[in-house]
Amino acid sequence: MAGDRVSQPLLGCDFSSAPSRQKPIVVALGTQSDGRVVLSKLVQLASLEAFADWLQRPGPWLGAFDLPFGLPRELVETLGWPTEWQACIAHYSQLSREQIRTTFAAFCDARPVGGKFAHRATDYPAGASPSMKWVNPPVAFMLHAGVPLLLKAGVILPGLHPGSGSGDAQDGQAQRVALEAYPGLLAREVLGQRSYKSDDKVRQTAERLIARKDLINALEQGQTRLGVRLKLTHAQRDALADDARGDSLDAVLCLLQAAWAQAQFAAGDTRYGLPAAMDPLEGWIVTV
Repeated sequence: MAGDRVSQPLLGCDFSSAPSRQKPIVVALGTQSDGRVVLSKLVQLASLEAFADWLQRPGPWLGAFDLPFGLPRELVETLGWPTEWQACIAHYSQLSREQIRTTFAAFCDARPVGGKFAHRATDYPAGASPSMKWVNPPVAFMLHAGVPLLLKAGVILPGLHPGSGSGDAQDGQAQRVALEAYPGLLAREVLGQRSYKSDDKVRQTAERLIARKDLINALEQGQTRLGVRLKLTHAQRDALADDARGDSLDAVLCLLQAAWAQAQFAAGDTRYGLPAAMDPLEGWIVTV
């Protein structure tokens, strides 16, 4: 069985709540064997509709997605929203982005300087932005746009949602499993505070190009705590280095986090490395 699990296709997704041709959602596809992750291809999806259609494809796959899967419990309880995950997401998805912005801004305005945002338990060790943040980056809108599409597709979200339809947990060949990822966690392990990307062309500097190349080299050498090595062709390596926005590289970082989770599952951890004490409302970032 372990061999079957390891052969399950992997994907890493760099998500956007407002994708376009200039800045699409990027999905990195690959497979893992003997601790090596082979990148097969990169898929670009220029709209949320295209992403939704892509999710409807049959599995199996294990994916790591760069968007939050839950809101801070403190925020949800303060607002009086449902504290059961699926009910909370259903309520949240019915709100407009303007309603979310207004509600969250009012929550922050009522709190002291230095503690405006509520955080999930996973945010601090990951160094991630709070999932209620609506600007720079707008992760609250990423949750709002992405998680309902995962649910609609019947995807399994371990610890949060069992999935439905042809991808349920009883069908080991067809199951599609989604985990929350954060590429910045793995990038910082290699680069520290060095920046490797920017959406601003003026800031797409030679220093950031060098940082991307250093990061890619470290991933190929397996120089991270995840214990996996990235396998690239020369053309793939060049494409990742040349993407100054870093979206393709972020998708690959998520792919490696999915590979780590797959290895945990193959070793008998049915939670894919997520902690047993994970808050079932907030969710957890894989590999944290």
